[in-house]
Amino acid sequence: MPILRTAFVVTSLLWTAVELGLSARQIACVRRHRDQVPADFATTVTPAEHRKAADYTVAHEKLDALQTVLGLTTSLLWVCGGINILFGALAGVLPSPALGVAFMIALWAIEAILSLPFSLYSTFVLEEKFGFNRSTLATFAVDTLKSWLIGLIIAVPLLFACLWAMRHLAGFWWLWTWCGVVALMLGAPMVYIYLIAPRFNTFTPLPDGDLRSRVETLMTQCGFKSSGLFTMDASRRSAHGNAYFIGFGNTKRVVLFDTLIAANTPEEIGAVIAHELGHYWHKHVLFGLLRGAAIAFGVLAAFGWLSKQPWLLPSFGFAYQDDALALNACLLLSAMVSPILRPFSNWISRRNEFQADAFACRHAGAAPMISALVKLSRDNASTLTPDDLYALLHYSHPPVPIRVRHLQTIPAG
Repeated sequence: MPILRTAFVVTSLLWTAVELGLSARQIACVRRHRDQVPADFATTVTPAEHRKAADYTVAHEKLDALQTVLGLTTSLLWVCGGINILFGALAGVLPSPALGVAFMIALWAIEAILSLPFSLYSTFVLEEKFGFNRSTLATFAVDTLKSWLIGLIIAVPLLFACLWAMRHLAGFWWLWTWCGVVALMLGAPMVYIYLIAPRFNTFTPLPDGDLRSRVETLMTQCGFKSSGLFTMDASRRSAHGNAYFIGFGNTKRVVLFDTLIAANTPEEIGAVIAHELGHYWHKHVLFGLLRGAAIAFGVLAAFGWLSKQPWLLPSFGFAYQDDALALNACLLLSAMVSPILRPFSNWISRRNEFQADAFACRHAGAAPMISALVKLSRDNASTLTPDDLYALLHYSHPPVPIRVRHLQTIPAG
């Protein structure tokens, strides 16, 4: 078997075994603590709510494990002959570079179709069972088709541009591609705000009242300028609550899910907003953008060198020579090493969350922030007893019990 194909198979089996092992640990830990509410939450979370969170977490883990096994199976089938079959079939009817674009889109489309049953089960069986789903089959179908269409509109010209650069700009194609990636990173929030998000949800200015006044006062205290405060009709699809900030400069937008507003007091929502303001105050968004650009530079530089090596495609057993196949081979190599970086990424994210929590504590008080965290955890059926190792490798946010204990140690003001 070609050497890189062998390495990919072995590495994929290894990472899948690790994922399934971690999932088994998580399930065992959550089940072990299912009937005992942690002491710190005995007065705020009922035994029934705690059991619901445990059962919801276990159900999701089992579904994710099945999807992991399917992902492994399809990856191995692609590498061990499927890519050659698909590319060969398309090569007979399409010229380059349309061939390369069609090949990459076909890979994506097949993966999307294979994952569709899992999405349907998650929405209409699992989420329905636990009382979170509010979507209809028609809404789900329209959302899925819209997502696929938007993905095609974005991906097709980008793939054409990338493959054209690989063919005509020789060894420096990756640098121009990196410039395009950075431009996309900068422009994506605006595109999402004004072109994509309104295709799925309705955004309404937050009405005047105590909540709006509280949020505006917080933003003024922090020197935060936005293009508006909005509420989003998330309840059309789900009972889960959340909030987010998006955009750069004066175009930043604050969005509150209507489910969050319905389930929390103005003080608690103010604390959630203060937490998000903390991310901007500490420049987490800016540093994240710079970090992403630096990582993209390194990855694309490696792709630029690898894609021009004559041994790359034969070492995967690919029977054809094409820039799209070289790009796909580079992506396969990145999939072999990217899990190693996940703990580092989670460590940065957790540090940022602690800093944002501290900021919220100083500007909105510890009690409202703690109350908001507990409510979000309870209302979203998030387990309070995750396995430590699983959380370390999978959670980008610290578990709620750790965040609550951290908040209790921060002086207000």
